[in-house]
Amino acid sequence: MAARFKMSRKGVGELLRSEMLEAEMVRRANIIKSVAEGIAPEGVPPGDPHPGFYRASVIVTSTRRGGRRKNRATATAVNTAYYARWVEYGTERVRPHHVMLRAAQAAGRG
Repeated sequence: MAARFKMSRKGVGELLRSEMLEAEMVRRANIIKSVAEGIAPEGVPPGDPHPGFYRASVIVTSTRRGGRRKNRATATAVNTAYYARWVEYGTERVRPHHVMLRAAQAAGRG
């Protein structure tokens, strides 16, 4: 006789918001953070008044109420440096480095 399965929507919701799933999302975000810190550009004084600030500004946050519908565990790796957007996407004078993009792509392969 074939096995039968009946899905519980409540059970799936509890799984998506579980501590176990949040821990896995944090683990993956920490991998992205490590890669981003490794490939982040670092200026040299005196041209860069804050050498290492961009690299040190990568943080990981998590919540069990994330996602579009606020119904699942999520973790996010972001750079909080005020100039992170310019490093990521570049300007008319500085080429884009795509640090976070490359870190997420590298972590996805691993």
